[in-house]
Amino acid sequence: MLRIRPQFARQSLARLYSTQRQKILFLDNVVDAKDEFEKLKKKADVVTLKDGTDRESFLKDLKNTYKDINAIFRTFISVKKTGRFDEELAKALPESCKAVCHYGAGYDQIDVPFFSERGIQVSNVQSMADESTALTNLYLMIGTLRNFGDGALNLQKGQWLKGVALGNDISGKTLGILGMGGIGREIRDYVAPLGFSKVLYYNRNRLAPELEKDSVYCQSPEDLFSKADVISINVPLNAATKHLVNAESISKMKDGVIIVNTARGPVCDEKALVDGLNSGKIGGVGLDVFEREPAIEEGLLKHPRTLLLPHMGTWSHETHFKMEKAVLDNLESFVDTGKVISIVPEQKGKF
Repeated sequence: MLRIRPQFARQSLARLYSTQRQKILFLDNVVDAKDEFEKLKKKADVVTLKDGTDRESFLKDLKNTYKDINAIFRTFISVKKTGRFDEELAKALPESCKAVCHYGAGYDQIDVPFFSERGIQVSNVQSMADESTALTNLYLMIGTLRNFGDGALNLQKGQWLKGVALGNDISGKTLGILGMGGIGREIRDYVAPLGFSKVLYYNRNRLAPELEKDSVYCQSPEDLFSKADVISINVPLNAATKHLVNAESISKMKDGVIIVNTARGPVCDEKALVDGLNSGKIGGVGLDVFEREPAIEEGLLKHPRTLLLPHMGTWSHETHFKMEKAVLDNLESFVDTGKVISIVPEQKGKF
C-alpha cells in the first residue's frame, strides 16, 4: 500500500486550495475592514445572503443557491436569519463547505461537535476583543461599586442625588475573576493599580506561574464566591456554565457582593439576581449581556443598584475593525491553505 507522508499531504492540500477558486457565503456585511474584504474578493468568489432569509428558506437554499459554497462568514446577529448552527444546520451544509468563520470570541451559537463530525472547521476571534471587553467590565465594576448608574439616571430626571445611596470604594476589597482567559487576565492587569487588597481567580485549568502574576487560584467557583467582594464573570457559555450564578451560588456569596458580567447572559439566572438585589444580598449588578437579549428582566431595569449596557463590550470602531480583519484573515488562510488560523479549542489537532 502506498503511504503518503503527512507533510506531502499538507502540501498537496495547500496546492489544491491555492489553485481552485473558493466560494464564500457572507451572512452579514463587512463594515470596517473594507480593504481586507476587497483583497479576499480577488482570491475567492463572494456570495451574500438573500434579503428576507429565515431559517426555513436558508435550509432550502443550502440545497440549491448555496450548494457549492466552501466557507461561511457569520456574526452574532446572523442567528436572527439562520437560527442556531446546530445539528440540523450542520447536516444541511453541502459537502463542499469546510469552514465556518465566526465574528466574535464567544461561539455558543455553534454546536461545534456536529461540525467536527462533518469535517468542518470552526474559527472564532480569540483575542481581538479582549481589551475592549475588559475595559467594559472595568467600567461596570467601578460604576456599580460607586452606584454611578443610579446617580446618572437621577440627574437625567432633573434631580440631584435624590434618594441615591452611597457607593463603596475599591480599596480593601477582594476581586474574584471567574474565568482567567485573555479577557480575565486583561482585567487583572487593569485593576492592579486600583487598590484591591487581593485578586482571586477560578479557571478550568490553573494558569502557569508566569501568567498568574499576583492573582491567587481558587479550587472551585464556590470557593471564589465565598471570598470575593466583587465578582467579574468572564467564562464562555456552555452546559457547565449556564446559570452558574443562581440562587444557590448567590446564597454562598458575601453580603453586599457586586456582580459584573460581560461574558454571556445565561451564565447568570436573572431572576435570582433580582431576588438577590431585592433582599440586599447583592449590593449591585453591572451587566453588558442578558439571558434573552434584547429582552431584559424587568426587575433589573427598574432596580437602582444596577448598571446596564446593551451588549457594548466591543462597541468601538477600532475593535470592530480588528475583529472583522481577524475573520477575513481566517477566510484568506482557508482559501490559501485549506486551514483556518484561529480554530476553536475543541477542534485543535483535528484538522
